[in-house]
Amino acid sequence: MNEENRREERIGGEVLFEGRMLRLERDQVRLPNGLETSREVIRHPGAVAIIALQDQHVLMVRQYRYAIAQETLEIPAGKLDPHETPLDCAERELREETGYRGTMEHISTFFTTPGFTDELMHLFLARDLVWDPLTPDEDEFLAVERIPWGEAVQSAQQSKFNDAKTVLGILLVQGLIA
Repeated sequence: MNEENRREERIGGEVLFEGRMLRLERDQVRLPNGLETSREVIRHPGAVAIIALQDQHVLMVRQYRYAIAQETLEIPAGKLDPHETPLDCAERELREETGYRGTMEHISTFFTTPGFTDELMHLFLARDLVWDPLTPDEDEFLAVERIPWGEAVQSAQQSKFNDAKTVLGILLVQGLIA
């Protein structure tokens, strides 16, 4: 079956919710076999995530995630502002969340959960870190932790992190710097 035979055609839709970070839409679509159904899609402006390396350690942030009602240990990350480039966002988020800036290298771009959102995540590697903090967002309460790189790689390989961008970021970068 070629791509044309798998494509779903949007024939209508509505916005169910629009918030400060996302928009929920319900679209009516025509399936390749001619049947009609609906698809609910979360529209997201995109985000960045950063593997920040310093002296054989990775800088990570511990924070409470309301949606899952628990703390996570993650790589620094954040949402793109309107008209902001992924590089500019990565530089800003790293400074806001860890206090450091660094030399940025784009590693990968991927969809986070294509089954229900169009969120596109841009992964960067930051090195040569220099202390240059920005004021954190007023609704973020973070603790920065320095994790030895080998321990972070082992934790990612053993599913000890519960955040997908963190696991993927560490494993992708591990393949580049091993």
